[in-house]
Amino acid sequence: MSIHLVIIDALNLIRRVHSVQPDPSDITRTAETTTRTLNKIIKESKPSHIIAVFDHQNRDRGWRAELLPDYKINRKPMPEELSKGLDDIQQAWWDIGIDSLLSEGDEADDLVATLAVKVASHNEKVTIISTDKGYCQLLSPTLQIRDYFQHRWLDEPFIEKEFGVVPSQLADFWGLVGISSSQVPGVPGIGPKSAKEILNQFGTLDAAYESPELAGKYRKKLDEHIELAKTCKQISMLKTDIELGFNLQDLRFSGPK
Repeated sequence: MSIHLVIIDALNLIRRVHSVQPDPSDITRTAETTTRTLNKIIKESKPSHIIAVFDHQNRDRGWRAELLPDYKINRKPMPEELSKGLDDIQQAWWDIGIDSLLSEGDEADDLVATLAVKVASHNEKVTIISTDKGYCQLLSPTLQIRDYFQHRWLDEPFIEKEFGVVPSQLADFWGLVGISSSQVPGVPGIGPKSAKEILNQFGTLDAAYESPELAGKYRKKLDEHIELAKTCKQISMLKTDIELGFNLQDLRFSGPK
């Protein structure tokens, strides 16, 4: 049997569904809507294995905030009614055959990345369901990202059109330009157009900084902010070496419980 692991970026999906509900306090409706959405995803993707990965609600901002104290400092907290209703949502998903995995010391993104890369590295198919472009740095011949809400694949042509770089350069790109939604500053004075030009010429942030051919207009900026750029790059990179503590067989999809 060929393997197809589908990984649900759970809070990414839940928040988007919850935000458009006519009555946000009606968690039962949110649970029902997300469950219908997942049933559609299952029907379309036909997974052999599936898991929903959640950020632990009691976890702090993690290792990235230790490197950059302002990281996600302005992120709005989850609505109280939604936070209290997560157990009900997880139970509804369990009833259709989807187990939940909660991150601990790392962000859910890192847990998703570790699991996805581990399976894809064995030439097995993996689909991450998320609107988060951060996962695009993981793209490979057997690993794909599906933006269910926009009905599109976040694939290499999408990355080329959106950023002008290849997936393996995305962390370098964000190291230079930052990620405003997460309060990752990047290098002052370097925007997407400049970052694209730098990376198309030199390939990586480090190679650009070390090259005597780097244009003077960029040299001054990198000389002043290279450590910040490297920190922003590190924060943008997803960890893929977390100890998982389970095996793929535990995620086999067999339908409703």
